[in-house]
Amino acid sequence: MFKKTKILLQVVVLSLIVISCDDDFLETTPTDAVTPTIALSSVEDMQKVLNGVHRSLFSQLVNIFPGSGTQRAGNHYWIPLGDNLAGHLIHSANANNLGWRDEMQWNSHTIPTSLTNRILWNHRYNTILHANSIIEKINEGTIVNSPDLKAIEGQAYTYRAYSYLSLIQHYAKGYLIGNPASDKGVPLILIPQTTGPRATVEEIYNQIGNDLDAAIAAFGSATPRPSGNAKDKSQLNVNVAHGLKARWALSKGDWATAASEAVLARQGFPIMNEADWKSGFNSNNLSEVIWGSNVIATETTFFRSYFYLMSNTFNGSQIRNNPKIADRRLVDAIPATDYRKDVFIIDAPNTNSSAANGEGGFGNDPNYTSQAAFDAKRAEINTTYGITNAFNQHPYMHFKMKNKNPGSIDPDDVIYMRSSEMYLIEAEAKAMLNDIAGAQTALRPLGEERDSAYDVTVYNSQASLMDHIKFQRRLELWGEGFGYTDKIRWDEGIDHAANGGSGASQVLYQNAYQIDRPSINNAWIFKIPQAEIDANPDITPADQN
Repeated sequence: MFKKTKILLQVVVLSLIVISCDDDFLETTPTDAVTPTIALSSVEDMQKVLNGVHRSLFSQLVNIFPGSGTQRAGNHYWIPLGDNLAGHLIHSANANNLGWRDEMQWNSHTIPTSLTNRILWNHRYNTILHANSIIEKINEGTIVNSPDLKAIEGQAYTYRAYSYLSLIQHYAKGYLIGNPASDKGVPLILIPQTTGPRATVEEIYNQIGNDLDAAIAAFGSATPRPSGNAKDKSQLNVNVAHGLKARWALSKGDWATAASEAVLARQGFPIMNEADWKSGFNSNNLSEVIWGSNVIATETTFFRSYFYLMSNTFNGSQIRNNPKIADRRLVDAIPATDYRKDVFIIDAPNTNSSAANGEGGFGNDPNYTSQAAFDAKRAEINTTYGITNAFNQHPYMHFKMKNKNPGSIDPDDVIYMRSSEMYLIEAEAKAMLNDIAGAQTALRPLGEERDSAYDVTVYNSQASLMDHIKFQRRLELWGEGFGYTDKIRWDEGIDHAANGGSGASQVLYQNAYQIDRPSINNAWIFKIPQAEIDANPDITPADQN
């Protein structure tokens, strides 16, 4: 979005040169011989460009798109950011890297010049430019139609919808708490160009719906996505399109569509059992995973990865010095019969003398009066989860996300969509329609799998169901990045002090310790990048959020 139109062509070529999964193409085609015509001249070459888009979701973006930086690695950063901003992923100490503490303190997305604002915008619009170029080429009709081409077309429309949904949910006022027909959204770019004024929120939402319908139609006659390997789920398919449509409909209050699309999205992706749920959320091979990035070992992002920012088994200073904890109000509310409670270690010893709550180190930790018991618990956790005394511990620390190789910096997959989310979307949508029985039916398979004593019938009113659905979303999807958009949809603020406290430190969290709800606080809206205002003649300082 920041440069002239020719950037699109450079980016399309760059996807082939830098991030194509086809090594033969790299070896046999000189850099200066790759032209936009070659890049989009066949189904095979379109797939290479699409593979570049897949790779961009988890690579250090400075290696992918012009105008990016080394401190963000795509969705490794954006996914956990949703729970970092919402106060669900709680920092236990004053460690900073990649701006992760700044995000937690709300000192990044509220600043127009921040890396977060610029790179998220840049990545999503570059993805849109790739999708636009593929869609335009297909619409020319010069490439023979085939099931393989339909699969590419479906993915291009899905990527465009995904990118616009991400943009509109970050850079504009929430659909349900604003006036979408008049609220400013983001530029709507449907052809390979790079500038445009801000469309309305409603216009962007309408386009997302149109794109997802086009994607679903294309997938209907497409070659099915391969299956059996983690890498296969890096490709988008009709389930992903239905899942995004369910999210889109939920965020705009189209409850009936949200419910029906969620059912379609989860077909073929059975709910995980206890062993899989506790395995670490590090592989696309889990039965529930509908879509995720299969992170390639040779392109590890090292200290730019999702797990570095939030998994307590990753061997990086952000984790060793600052173990991430869950909101104790959430953890304490989990029934003892629910196995999800097991991944939150309520009685972990507070081993960090610099812990933000001032209770670090034996003698200050109120949970332990014996040095031997303190040390024994630490050793037990180390042994169980594959870490050492180089890693600090803290009460309510989590082991939901765990490296396949604990205590390492090895890369792991990044999961974007699971079938459990779709059960929860259906339940919420039906509850909002006041279909009590329908919401209970949607919740039952998930609740009964996770909790041996689960009884959904006790939630027999719209109010009690919605409270329970919110609890289930916060628990089931904890750490997976939904906190930010959930709070906007539900118009909920952040209050780490309420109801006994979350366990966060007011000294560490500063102004983010308590945040007014989104409908009265525009700080929830990401700032338009200053670089966009400076470069785009259709956007002026008056357009700033």
